[in-house]
Amino acid sequence: MHILTVLDHPDKSSFSAAAARSFMAGATAAGHSCELADLHAEGFDPRWSMADIDADARPETTPPDVLQEQARVARADAVCLVFPLFWWGMPAMTKGWVDRVFSWGWAYDQLGDPDLSLQRPRSGVLLVPAGARSDEIRAKGHLQAMETTWIDGTFGYFGLSPRRLELLCGARGSADRRAALLARCAQIGATLPCPGA
Repeated sequence: MHILTVLDHPDKSSFSAAAARSFMAGATAAGHSCELADLHAEGFDPRWSMADIDADARPETTPPDVLQEQARVARADAVCLVFPLFWWGMPAMTKGWVDRVFSWGWAYDQLGDPDLSLQRPRSGVLLVPAGARSDEIRAKGHLQAMETTWIDGTFGYFGLSPRRLELLCGARGSADRRAALLARCAQIGATLPCPGA
């Protein structure tokens, strides 16, 4: 498979960046090819604008940066998003990438079948470093809320199947804890299922 990894973190020495590298190393070791979209390093503009709205009606006017990202997705058999958990949600760069790239008429239209993606099936995984403890996240219902929003909602419309949310809880913990989380990222990369599996 060809795997697109989308990284949202401005610091190349961050845990998020390390998680992306570990995931890709695991995928490469399993024989997959990988492509990295480092949104901050590449200067992706996350702002949804009138140009994006106009492109909904006139696809030939789609902004070049969006076309570039859509071409990356089109090449991919699987998509991995890596971003730190911000206020129980995505940071602005990831949210903007999703808003702009998975556009009306390209990813979905909700007219004939609101649950049907216009994209072919792709495996999807979200690797989300989080400082909070996993038991706290589950006890307060935050994990279920994120799964409903991202797994059942957003990424269902985009044809990601199977799809998985992996919270990397304790990313600010001990060196041993961080090493274990990075090993988990590599294992997820190595065992990523084929689309539709």
